[in-house]
Amino acid sequence: MEDIRLMHLYTGDGKGKTTAAMGLALRALGGGFRVLVAQFMKNGRSGELEALRHFPNAFVIETPPMNKFSFNMNAEEKREARARQAEKLGEMRETILEIRPELMVFDELAIAVHLDMISEGDMWRLIETGLACGEVVVTGRYAPASLIARADYVSEIVKRAHPFDRGVKARKGVEW
Repeated sequence: MEDIRLMHLYTGDGKGKTTAAMGLALRALGGGFRVLVAQFMKNGRSGELEALRHFPNAFVIETPPMNKFSFNMNAEEKREARARQAEKLGEMRETILEIRPELMVFDELAIAVHLDMISEGDMWRLIETGLACGEVVVTGRYAPASLIARADYVSEIVKRAHPFDRGVKARKGVEW
């Protein structure tokens, strides 16, 4: 990969942010690059992570799982969740500097910041560590203005229709 290190942002309320990021990860893996993927605010069991684990140059970072939605947490649970996330981000920065991936995907990082599960300062420390090594992709709804202003690529995914609105539940292999 050329030594141009850019930041990509996929945001908005539509389906496809993670899918776009994982497509870029797959493209980079096909090019022989090391790829690191971390998903925030999810349970770690998504189909894309299972597929990535089959690639020797893919590094899947387990983040602390969210056992319940943040809006269902009390103040103590939120404080504990933030502390677990901050600790993991420090470990993740060390891992990035150790393996030096050419592409990093920080899936749902934007919404984690919006929901105050990760501080904006911690988000920037992670992103800057990543950019010291390669390209960085951030996904998630409600991206902070600072992230939109700094990103080199900004794609907003807009929902026009979604089966969930008709009562169709998330499906394995499609939504997760």
